[in-house]
Amino acid sequence: MGRVRCPWCQSLDDKVVDSRLAEDGGAIRRRRECLSCGRRFTTYERLEEAPLWVVKRSGHREPFDRAKLIAGVRSATKNRPATAADLEELAQHVEEALRGLGAEVTSQRIGLAVLERLRDLDQVAYLRFASVYKGFEDLGDFQREVGLLTKTTEPKRPG
Repeated sequence: MGRVRCPWCQSLDDKVVDSRLAEDGGAIRRRRECLSCGRRFTTYERLEEAPLWVVKRSGHREPFDRAKLIAGVRSATKNRPATAADLEELAQHVEEALRGLGAEVTSQRIGLAVLERLRDLDQVAYLRFASVYKGFEDLGDFQREVGLLTKTTEPKRPG
């Protein structure tokens, strides 16, 4: 028997009806049935993650905030074909990559990780994000970045 409070009747008596992996193995999704009122609800069980700290350029440290990362990418993808699911997946991959680097990462490293993912998702959004992240000041900055982007994405032509 579980010890999760029913969202309808507040009872602590329930049984697990179904369990399966969720979030690419990062969580377990459980369907539960309340033994008091008979209604069903879903719970997720996740490993408690160690905190990930972001070291800003000023030296200030703050906890990593996935929502903040998504908001930044959302502004770069505004009016582009990227979906909310695309942004969530990008954020998940970026966070996983950052956690692989240790308990602290610099804001610069986060920006680079986002750019790596945006390059494959949407090149216009990539340029928008790069223009803010890299502090573009004139058209030449955009031209240089488009040149780099073209080099890394165009297949070599035989000849």
